[in-house]
Amino acid sequence: MRISELARRADATAKAVRYYESLGLITPQRLANGYRDYDEEDVRLVREIRALTRLGLPAERTRPFLECLAAGRAHADDCPASLAGYREAIDELTGRIEALTARRAALITQLDTAAHRGSGVAPPGGEHYLSLPAGLPVPEDDGAADHLPGMRVPRISLPTTAGREVRLDTLGPRRTVLYVYPLTGRPGTDLPEGWNSIPGARGCTPESCGFRDHFQELLDAGAGRVYGLSSQDSRYQGEVVERLRLPFDMLSDPGLRLAGMLRLPTFTAGGTRLFRRLTLVVRDSVIEHVFHPVFPPDAHAGQVLTWLRENPL
Repeated sequence: MRISELARRADATAKAVRYYESLGLITPQRLANGYRDYDEEDVRLVREIRALTRLGLPAERTRPFLECLAAGRAHADDCPASLAGYREAIDELTGRIEALTARRAALITQLDTAAHRGSGVAPPGGEHYLSLPAGLPVPEDDGAADHLPGMRVPRISLPTTAGREVRLDTLGPRRTVLYVYPLTGRPGTDLPEGWNSIPGARGCTPESCGFRDHFQELLDAGAGRVYGLSSQDSRYQGEVVERLRLPFDMLSDPGLRLAGMLRLPTFTAGGTRLFRRLTLVVRDSVIEHVFHPVFPPDAHAGQVLTWLRENPL
């Protein structure tokens, strides 16, 4: 068939078909007079390219899907390379969404600062969230996290404040910064008795604000995503995300399952077992680096940023 017939049947334009041909995605036969001659297989390939580009994949990245069809598979995404193509596209979209969310959060903070300037009223999420009382006890490195570097992340799904599940063992080749913390307090809510005297306990809100404020820099330095993790439920964490305007999700592990699987250090306060503060850098389902102990928590995001810059991929 001629190119006009192929374009009509594949719901494409002749210009698009020529572009796919220039990329080597379709290769028509040539007649003796030099005209291109397309067949049913070309129609099928162009339809597949069109379907994938509607999903947001650039035409040049549809090759693994077309090769899957050429290998005799019934569907273009029946092959491992096709699934990898999906994951790569999803990771790129996630990065864009997180970058835009960080820009949005920065603009909101700037708006609040400008709107409250001179009013005598502190803007929500202002500097008072970043302050720590003087004289907090410094946690000591007791070796409780020494076994973690090089360990594989277990197969575990945790709920997020965005209402979805995250599988920690399928986060992919991009670095994931997972900061684990005991609990975040709310204004007007009492913390466990003696909280300030427990080494490393105080400072979860300032730590989260630090990751919020350095979020875009962390992405620029090679972090694919950032998550906070605690044993508080997602509804409680959701209030924190909204109040502090965090540009990333929190993960909830009320049963401290991850602590059991990875032998993470914990402590007990007010009769409740809680995670000890530490941060994992995960890549390809393996713990690449561990920060423990973490102190001071309000400066920790800067410490992670420095490590990422000094250890580029």
